[in-house]
Amino acid sequence: MDMSNDHKEHSASESADPSSVSTIRISTSPRSPRSPKIRHGKYSPIKGSPTKGGSPRKNDGHSHSGTGGHPKKGGSGGQGTWGGVLDTDDNSIIDTNDPNYSSEDTEKSAAKKVCPRFVEYKKKAAVIVEEYFATDDVVSTANELKDLDLPSYSYYFVKKLISMAMDRHDKEKEMAAILLSSLYADVIDPQQVYIGFLKLVESADDLIVDIPDAIDVLALFIARAVVDDILPPAFLKKEMDALPSGAKGIDVIKRAEKGYLSAPLHAEIIERRWSGSRNKTVEDVKTKIDNLLVEYAVSGDKKEAVRCINDLKVPFYHHQIVKRAIIMAMERKKAEGKLLDLLKTASEECLINSSQISKGFTRIIDMIDDLSLDIPNAKELLQSLISKAASEGWLCASSLKVLSLSEKKLVEDSIVKAFKTKALSIIQEYFLTGDVLEVNSCLESEKLSSIPELKAVFIKRLIMLAMDRKKREKEMASILLSSLYFLADDVVNGFTMLIESADDIALDIPVVVEDLAMFLARAVVDDVLAPLHLEEIGGGSLKPDSVGSKVLKMAKSLLNARLSGERILRCWGGGGSYTNGWAIEDVKDQIGKLLEEFESGGDTREACRCITELGMPFFHHEVVKKSLVTIIEKKNDRVWKLLKECFNTGIITQIQMTKGFGRVVESLDDLSLDVPDAKRQFGSLIERAKTEGWLDSSFSFNKAAHPLENGYRF
Repeated sequence: MDMSNDHKEHSASESADPSSVSTIRISTSPRSPRSPKIRHGKYSPIKGSPTKGGSPRKNDGHSHSGTGGHPKKGGSGGQGTWGGVLDTDDNSIIDTNDPNYSSEDTEKSAAKKVCPRFVEYKKKAAVIVEEYFATDDVVSTANELKDLDLPSYSYYFVKKLISMAMDRHDKEKEMAAILLSSLYADVIDPQQVYIGFLKLVESADDLIVDIPDAIDVLALFIARAVVDDILPPAFLKKEMDALPSGAKGIDVIKRAEKGYLSAPLHAEIIERRWSGSRNKTVEDVKTKIDNLLVEYAVSGDKKEAVRCINDLKVPFYHHQIVKRAIIMAMERKKAEGKLLDLLKTASEECLINSSQISKGFTRIIDMIDDLSLDIPNAKELLQSLISKAASEGWLCASSLKVLSLSEKKLVEDSIVKAFKTKALSIIQEYFLTGDVLEVNSCLESEKLSSIPELKAVFIKRLIMLAMDRKKREKEMASILLSSLYFLADDVVNGFTMLIESADDIALDIPVVVEDLAMFLARAVVDDVLAPLHLEEIGGGSLKPDSVGSKVLKMAKSLLNARLSGERILRCWGGGGSYTNGWAIEDVKDQIGKLLEEFESGGDTREACRCITELGMPFFHHEVVKKSLVTIIEKKNDRVWKLLKECFNTGIITQIQMTKGFGRVVESLDDLSLDVPDAKRQFGSLIERAKTEGWLDSSFSFNKAAHPLENGYRF
């Protein structure tokens, strides 16, 4: 049976434009609508309630209303739930030419938009896969996919490729696995590969209807992806925890983990499972690469090494040569010069293209923590090799991820030691005065942007000092955390440091589990973190019985409880503000209403008074964000005058202005779906703001925006 037709793709999560993936939400008040939550630094404006489509999740939160809040069939549609991890906005597609089309689909999706680009992409993706199976031409397939120029839909190509291969012979299965490894990072973004596999696992119940052995075949594809380094092993645990009880996807994950990846010599077995139809497997190529590099390191015969690379005839897999050569250079200092010279020559002769070189270095950066177990100074060695390659002109260092430093490394730095002393003084003074603006001013003078890790150190120090004090200081710490102009990544790094050292902290603070879990939950409710960040903070490396694991488990439990937002905001008696005791959701609602009233002809002075009476100056960036979105959507310049008055009278500071503009940048891609010229308008607003003195001249799209990373429910 040919799998060219989709497997029951009538749900919103399968047919929606993936560029508008919705955020995970949590309600903090039964009186106010749910608000957008950040996804690794991204905000997305959300219209209406969650769609019924998307994958069901077993840990959906309880309803905040009196009615039942359990997810509906099809997933995460219950009132008050957190929403599915890949729920989409209202951009679902109804294709009347689809063999599975029925009038019922039209009735259910009458209010949803049609996305012609995605419909066309689906048709072309199926044709490209069919042609690849017929020609076995990796390069042509890669070029055709590039020509589509719709990278945000690549997850569908991954899903389509595998689903079609699953119903065919071993030859096509092996071809599909090799194609994915070839396209990974160069043509298809790693995040899109991840989402493609996620959707396959979620649709296992449908796949098994047409493919009796779907569980075993899909499990093998997942295991092969892990062995080929295109899918992180953490995928298995995250999906196992996220899938609802009874889903066939659970059987797929168990089969992949216990049936394949846990077996002795599993890599060789998995690589050769479909090898009867191919002349060479990826494992064979890896072995040949290792052999040619070892021989070259001994003999120094560059001409012979180049000939061997040519004979491999795997240009799409040259990143493995770069990866192995660099690791060998880190392990064998004496061979470093030869190996770098070989890569330089291969680059100059166009034997290995720049994309494959960058991809090879990126693979090493992704596995640097594991390498550090065998090579203690792996990070320093890799940084040195990157600098040499960049200086010689055969590596574009700006295309690589930044090598992160652990806190242990930072402690050795005199700058960090000096900053920790200053941070202690700043925090202690804040606990006495409660002056948020003074803290921001002090941190600004420290120029933390030069060493981003310092922000994480400050957050760790703030939480640790607060945990050892009374409720007043704990509340103040949470307020300060939501007031700092720190990116979500900085906060994640700070909490990661805390979680990793939780066992040691417990020796001095016995209630560290309860307190740190509450700080984490409070950060989520205050929009400082998103629920998906808890998975990133855990990192998958914590032992089940560690204090850090207990903290994360309790934080998730707190957030899943009924009326969790209200309770968490008032956990230390502050209610999330200095005086009024309002929930964050209530404040957002108040801001929205006062802007609507002002837009329709309200008085500027009255609007300023209402903003002041909110009593939450640390949250004024939300006023800026909503005002800018209103200007862009409705092209109403009257709201700009309100922002100008607020800035001139000192109601909104430059820090809050910058933070507000930054939040708009983070949601600009989603905003552009409704307002095509949103980026052009916003660029003009940035220049106006700089002229007014609201923003620093260095502010730009690139510095404020951060890519949307793949995130998951807990």
